[in-house]
Amino acid sequence: MLPDRHHMLCLHTVFEGLRLGLCEFSGPSRAALIYACEPNEPLRVVDPQGLLRGHEPRIREYFLDSAEWQEGLPPPELVSFFDQYHARRLGLAGIVSLGGRSRSVAYQMWFTEHHPDLCSPGPTRRWLELALRQFTISLRSPDIMSLDAASNTLQEMAPHAVHDFIMDERARAMGPDTRLRVFCILSAIIQISKTPEEGAWARGRLAFVEPSRLSRVHFLARLPKSERPRLDHGKHVRKMLQSVERSQRILVSDGEHILGMAQGCLPQTCLAQGGKLVGAAQQLVQPAADQGELPLGTLCARFNGRHGMLSLDGSPVCSFSDGAFHSTNRRPNLVTLEEALLEWPLDDAQRTALFTSVSRLVAAAGEQKYGCALIIDPYTPLLALSGHGLETPMPLVGEERLALAAGLARVDGALHLSAARNQLCSFACLMDGPSFPGEDRARGARYNSALRFTHSHPELIVVVVSCDRPVSVVQKGMDLSKPPVWPPVPSMLRPPPTLEEWLEG
Repeated sequence: MLPDRHHMLCLHTVFEGLRLGLCEFSGPSRAALIYACEPNEPLRVVDPQGLLRGHEPRIREYFLDSAEWQEGLPPPELVSFFDQYHARRLGLAGIVSLGGRSRSVAYQMWFTEHHPDLCSPGPTRRWLELALRQFTISLRSPDIMSLDAASNTLQEMAPHAVHDFIMDERARAMGPDTRLRVFCILSAIIQISKTPEEGAWARGRLAFVEPSRLSRVHFLARLPKSERPRLDHGKHVRKMLQSVERSQRILVSDGEHILGMAQGCLPQTCLAQGGKLVGAAQQLVQPAADQGELPLGTLCARFNGRHGMLSLDGSPVCSFSDGAFHSTNRRPNLVTLEEALLEWPLDDAQRTALFTSVSRLVAAAGEQKYGCALIIDPYTPLLALSGHGLETPMPLVGEERLALAAGLARVDGALHLSAARNQLCSFACLMDGPSFPGEDRARGARYNSALRFTHSHPELIVVVVSCDRPVSVVQKGMDLSKPPVWPPVPSMLRPPPTLEEWLEG
């Protein structure tokens, strides 16, 4: 029996609300759903943008060839309202999923992208949890007017998803009886991040410690009760944050007031790819014993100017910028470079050394906000380029040499790297080539020069770093890191096919 009009309207509204909200939180995202309203109905698939394509063998095995998807789920008549805790997760590479069962929907599992730069899948799963609940409630309610509210709730879910994830994790680690008011803390973090002081944006760390565990904090200085700034006085807290700016000190709050300054541990978010410290973090190295100075359940916000990172017990939760929370860890995404290097005749040691060096140079450019380009050359001998050559190629090994290479990347032109030897051979190199139809006029001269250059020299790879953070991996005149173009979601979803029909194409 095909879904009726009310069913399709509920499905479309919840689906679009989820997808649009995740696009704001994580960047371009797709969503999909496998569900059945009645226990004896066949499973149906909603996947208008092809998120699940390529995973057909595992989906067939999980849902059709076995009853694995039903294991642990109670019968629908025994579910009081909603049960997601007994639903097993379907492990698909690059996808976050969450399933559940309710009285009105016998089974549903929602899917979305697991982006390479995702801080944590936890908030995204809380988003999928709300989609599960909203779809269940919408189907049970005949009130069509409430569907807009459901869609708007899903689109504006970011602070709620972050809040729910933090509360779940703290309850799992400490028990449910905690006194930190996480919603107020998240609101204060956004307010502080938007408040400049003498023209400068906030920098430094602010930790929120469970009041019952404050005795475990080693305070360097503590404020008397009558003079403690309230957390909701954003301007005052912003001024206090200057006392810990660019240091390993940390401002401590109990969730309501600023209590004082303490010696803080180094958050894991300071670590760059390869486990190396970058930039100012090199000056903050501490022994591992310091990790115990902030007690279990501590929420820490690191302000880095116009953006910042939120972590729980040192594990990243999300980032924040422009007055909103985002899922990105703000590290350059070089997954496409790693995949492209697999096609080159390099051994594992050469490939690892080269990728580590390029990652460090890209991270330095992103941290210091300058644009540059890196030409990665697999040729032997190397391609002759116009630029400043070095008398002896410099191995990209050690902090001093990498710091020098990062400094040379500031000079107009590109760095010329030997892929096989992991060496810097020249700098300030010009990239030229004839015009071709694949150019992107929306991007700058450095990016289009890389497109032209690699179109003329298809074996080379050029990594382009823009001063406003985007990193592009260019080969054969194409941007390998450019997001794919997915088909648009129709204005109204069609009746979804059964799982068997979908698997047959």
